Amino acid sequence: MELKDKISVLRGVGPKKAEILQKNGIRTLEDLLCFFPRKYEDRRRETRIDQLQPGQDYLIQAKVLSRKYSGNPYKKNTPLNLLVADDSGTMEVVFFNGRYIANLFSVNKEYSFYGRVTENFGRLQMVHPEFHPLGDPGDIRGILPVYPQINGISANEIRKLQLQLKELYPSVREWLPREIVEQNRLADPAYAIKNVHFPDDGRQVLEGKFRLIFEELLTLETGLLFIKNDRRRDGKGAVIDGRCSDRFIQGLPFELTEGQKSAWEAIKSDLASERAMNRLVQGDVGSGKTAVAELAMFAAAENGFQSVMMAPTELLAKQHLQSLSSDFSPYGIRVGLLCSSMKKSERNQVLTQLQSGEIQVLVGTHAVISPDVQFKNLGLVITDEQHRFGVSQRSLLTQKGENPNVLVMTATPIPRTLAVILYGDLDISQIRTMPAGRQPVRTVQTDESGRRKVYRFVREQMEQGRQAYVVAPLIEESDKIEAKSAERLHRELKELFADFRVALVHGEMKQDEKDAIMKDFAAGSIDLLISTVVIEVGINVPNASVMVIENSERFGLAQLHQLRGRVGRGEALSYCFLICQSDSETAKERNRIMCRSSDGFEIAEADLRLRGPGEIFGTRQHGLPELHLSDLIRHGDVLEKAKEAAKKIIEEDPTLSKEKYQKLKERVKKMFGEEIKLEL
Repeated sequence: MELKDKISVLRGVGPKKAEILQKNGIRTLEDLLCFFPRKYEDRRRETRIDQLQPGQDYLIQAKVLSRKYSGNPYKKNTPLNLLVADDSGTMEVVFFNGRYIANLFSVNKEYSFYGRVTENFGRLQMVHPEFHPLGDPGDIRGILPVYPQINGISANEIRKLQLQLKELYPSVREWLPREIVEQNRLADPAYAIKNVHFPDDGRQVLEGKFRLIFEELLTLETGLLFIKNDRRRDGKGAVIDGRCSDRFIQGLPFELTEGQKSAWEAIKSDLASERAMNRLVQGDVGSGKTAVAELAMFAAAENGFQSVMMAPTELLAKQHLQSLSSDFSPYGIRVGLLCSSMKKSERNQVLTQLQSGEIQVLVGTHAVISPDVQFKNLGLVITDEQHRFGVSQRSLLTQKGENPNVLVMTATPIPRTLAVILYGDLDISQIRTMPAGRQPVRTVQTDESGRRKVYRFVREQMEQGRQAYVVAPLIEESDKIEAKSAERLHRELKELFADFRVALVHGEMKQDEKDAIMKDFAAGSIDLLISTVVIEVGINVPNASVMVIENSERFGLAQLHQLRGRVGRGEALSYCFLICQSDSETAKERNRIMCRSSDGFEIAEADLRLRGPGEIFGTRQHGLPELHLSDLIRHGDVLEKAKEAAKKIIEEDPTLSKEKYQKLKERVKKMFGEEIKLEL
């Protein structure tokens, strides 16, 4: 066998299992070697029955004293009950679906059992343990790996497949330069692979994991630095003198905050450089990111360049069109809109005016990356709510011009240390100050007993002419999840507030239907809007002063903060009510943080502490490649070492062309795929 062989060469892998494994990214033996355990079970020593404690996993060696299986042999769920014993006592072993295994046990024969011990009416019990006849080849002792389960292939089957790969361990060769291995005291890769899969002790697991985590993070950081450097090598960008925006600033009806000024100075410096700008501006909802983007668009227009802003929804794009047209029209700057719902004649007119340069600023949805969209002189690309777009979409947009400047905006606060990783190809600015006069949203937590009081308050606000949101975690009722649905709430609240205009919006509606409802709400034609998280990224409704979040325990902190950001956009004091139906400490802690803080960056830090990076790094849409073994929070110390090593590599060999970096280059290419321009 060789590392590059197809997975089907293994015993027990027929066409069906091969297809399942391939769907999960395991096509070769090397892929399987890189499918790592999620935890380990210590099966190095047996425990006597009289020493067992409920709630823990144990390995026992015991003789079957009796075997009870009196059910219908054709009935699946007839239980099998075994009474087993060692020289210290007895216990029960239960299999609820005994039909297929009843004949695998013989009275007076010894077996090993491994599983969780429970207590049932005062008797110790193991339910569905792993078992083997004593002396059986499958009766593996030691520290056993437990693999993530693949639908259709059990973790135990994966372990058996991994055992077949042991003969390949010596063929795993060192591929990192000697100086990196020595400086970071890394284990040999064959040793690392062997001891991550089948270690003899805990120390070997740590040594192996350190090596594999380091090389994975080194590959990640090298790729991100390569992308960043590659974009800087792409040639001269559109040089824009931002000083002309001073007159636009003087015409604003407000003064820029310190955060906005700082972000604009960084952008202005980037625009004036011959190197194309690639900058991320992070800022909480309402921090004024769009105003900073307007300064850049104004400067681009004054310097003879076009700008494009891509928004995640048509409604948001139209809102941007309205505000940009209002702000730019006094200066003679023409703003256009492009979205999929436009009539063909309207679309063609916009495309013609765009190509001629008559439209200087284009706002749109994904429609702006269509092949037929051509600019006369594109100098600035802006993506709004970047977390809704992927790297490839941003890349397609930049290809519409000759190395245009790129400005990325996100209202999802991310701690700077993680933003550097997630957006490693971008320079980063954070707007951490809020405009003067903006009042924090008053946040109150309650439970079911406080619901009546909350909705009395909602009525009072609507009687004063205000509007309100109610958010539910589900669209419709579920037998499996105890939580209120948007449809049920809509029925209840429509009856409770029969004298007001109540509407429902959720993600399964057609886009034009959702847009029409949101438009009516923005126009004041709807008083109370019941919704799912579809409004998380929504439009600006200054008159909305109340946000009620039902079953707040079913939302993450970052999501709660985004939802709360839908209110507090006008001059009146706004309120957010968290109705929590859970007694879990995590849910209570989330509510306490929300009530205590309105700082999105502080909330993001807390969210990471409570839930880890999965919420932020869990999907490919953010542009971060999938990691097999590394955790960007828990392995922060390894990440720092890997970043330092990657920085030295790119400084020494920016194109990864040296012989000693060829294996690293291959791994970077494999990790990033089409998102990286590396010639192998």
